[in-house]
Amino acid sequence: MKILIAIGSKEFSEPTLRVGMQVAKAFKAAVTIAYVGPKISEFSTSQVRFTQELMDEWEFDRPGVEVLEWAFNFLAVNNYIVHTIIESGFPKNTLVQTGGSRCEVYLQGTVCKNVNLILRNGNIIAELRDEVQRGGYDVTIIGGSQKRRMAHDLVQYINGSIFIVNKYDQKKTYNLLLPVDDSALTPKAVKYGAEIAQAFGIKVNLITVSKTDSFGKGYTQASQRATKLMRRAGINHEHRFETGDPVEVIKKAAGDNHIIVMGASTKNPFFKFFTGSKPLKIMENGQCPVLIVK
Repeated sequence: MKILIAIGSKEFSEPTLRVGMQVAKAFKAAVTIAYVGPKISEFSTSQVRFTQELMDEWEFDRPGVEVLEWAFNFLAVNNYIVHTIIESGFPKNTLVQTGGSRCEVYLQGTVCKNVNLILRNGNIIAELRDEVQRGGYDVTIIGGSQKRRMAHDLVQYINGSIFIVNKYDQKKTYNLLLPVDDSALTPKAVKYGAEIAQAFGIKVNLITVSKTDSFGKGYTQASQRATKLMRRAGINHEHRFETGDPVEVIKKAAGDNHIIVMGASTKNPFFKFFTGSKPLKIMENGQCPVLIVK
């Protein structure tokens, strides 16, 4: 598995980085931590290139290097990288230019296959989308941005599953809430949910919500398959059927002590833009982390 952790400011990104590394550790995944800094002007770009050649003589940092250094220190304090690297300190001088707006630092991890730090400069949505396409990541982990539209756009335009670390409290014990219906991506979401539950040893609450008192054949069969998978995997679980507005029922069931795992909407993008989708509405108004599986 390959995981991309997108961090923002040093002040607000610690929960995102902490959760991301816990997930990477549980799955022994290859992990890349990426920060998108402000766009570099044409003049600054030439300055950066010149300075990189004389890094030992000049004290000029590419915009965003300080955030990578903060991430490096987090990894060091939590022993996610080997001690020889920790003792040497943040390897600013080994930033490798791998594209016009992209630099990379290669580190040796302790509990993950490898740990890389990426610095990009430019538009956040465009740069992260390009990074996901370039790296072929299975899951992108982002923070529950105060800029709701930005989180919404990241979910819409990044090609791959996205875990939104929304209002995460490391002191809480979370269970999984897994909405199950007949949508195309429910089987994949159920599989992801089972893998997460096994990795962290947590309970799964399956929920099937209908707008009417009737549950169709598709809903019933989907719930039976999900329950069967959990039982065969030996996962502590329960399943219930609810009626009402799916978004409101799921939000109420999740409260603030669940991680929601659900499939992305397959609705036409045009209609999704104007009417939204269940995963996006739950993500935007919920009080807990959400994994949207694509």
